[in-house]
Amino acid sequence: MTKTEFIAIIAPLAIQSMQQSKVPASLTISQAALESAWGNSGLTVKANNLFGIKGSGPAGSITAQTTEYVNGKVVKVNAAFRAYNQWGESISDHTEILVKGVSWNRDLYRKVIGASGKTAAKEIASAGYATDPNYAQKLIRIMDAYNLYQYDDLDKGEDEMSAEDKKRLVELETELKELRERMSIMESRAAMSIPSWAESAVKTAISAGLLDTPDGGSYDFYRVLTILDRGGLLKKAKGDSLP
Repeated sequence: MTKTEFIAIIAPLAIQSMQQSKVPASLTISQAALESAWGNSGLTVKANNLFGIKGSGPAGSITAQTTEYVNGKVVKVNAAFRAYNQWGESISDHTEILVKGVSWNRDLYRKVIGASGKTAAKEIASAGYATDPNYAQKLIRIMDAYNLYQYDDLDKGEDEMSAEDKKRLVELETELKELRERMSIMESRAAMSIPSWAESAVKTAISAGLLDTPDGGSYDFYRVLTILDRGGLLKKAKGDSLP
């Protein structure tokens, strides 16, 4: 998955979360990108876990190796991480943790709520979300490189949105439509049977009325279909509009 594809899928979900929770979309997108290696990490591919959240999730848990910083030294440890059915669940879980904090400190991430992207990155690092001493700087570099701050400006009511904001929403919709058009093109190439790892995505697409003949697609077709399913976009695709 390319970085552009990743942002196209994550941005609408992050904006929807921001409008409900006030967690800046730029933080959600940059954390997801960093923690999941832009959607390509083993933890994300196998368990739809975008943020490296440990424990047991809606789809159980998965054991994986992770990097921790102990007394300034890098160590590798095995830990149980939450598993999700799709990326939307992972984003909702991440948002809930930032809003509600943890059992020993419900205000642990309170300074992140309603903050600007850069401030939120510094505050979440200061609160100890990750042990990496350069965590905030890494998030901010991603925000700067891909101008993720533009998504924070979309946290407004429809009547208050500027022409530029509306234009960006249209662009996001266009990006999602282009992904679905690519799926249609790929379906006609290198026909193959449905691979086991794409069965769930195919079922979702059929339920949404997006596929009539699921068999005979190409490898790339099933790959993109799976990416959209993990982002929770197949169920919303029929309406061709963002949340």
